[in-house]
Amino acid sequence: MNDDDYSATELGSHWFERPAPDTPPDRVDGEVLRFGPGVTAAAARRAGTTPTAAQIWHGTLPGAPPPRPVPRRWPRRYALAGVVLAAVLAFLAWQHYGPRVAVRDVAVGASEQRLGCDETADVVGVVRTDGRRGTLTYRWERSDGTVSAPLHEKLARGQKQADLHLLWTFHGPGEHRATARLVIISPTAHTAAATFTYRCA
Repeated sequence: MNDDDYSATELGSHWFERPAPDTPPDRVDGEVLRFGPGVTAAAARRAGTTPTAAQIWHGTLPGAPPPRPVPRRWPRRYALAGVVLAAVLAFLAWQHYGPRVAVRDVAVGASEQRLGCDETADVVGVVRTDGRRGTLTYRWERSDGTVSAPLHEKLARGQKQADLHLLWTFHGPGEHRATARLVIISPTAHTAAATFTYRCA
């Protein structure tokens, strides 16, 4: 390039004048302004050593005050949901592990003391409870050697009595003294029986 062809261009002042910062400094240490991570000369002198970049960045200079912990606040919008969830879990636990139904007494009776030819006896077991919610597990045993499978009766809260029925049908001539026994398996063991007579000439 020929020197004769070169000419300087005058630049406007906006090219070399730096604009003043809009954000005020977050700390003033003597006459040195600190913006964000960094270390002032006064802090370095107090430390007595040359700080590393990691110490400057993390704010772990020797002799420097520890950073203030930021308190964690539980959002209010989750507080009601937490209370409702705790109440539901407590209710389910109370239903599952809470006090169960207790049997007070058991009685068994037959609708008829004497049956004729081809008649059916209605044997009723009356179970009285304390009125709590729960399930009765029971079985019927007959004097002819028949035993039922375990049966279940659900009781609602406030229900203090359950009537359990056994229908026993007889056929043909003869005479038989029959006994029906009710066995409560759970929540506690109880037993009661009723006796009647079948007679067909």
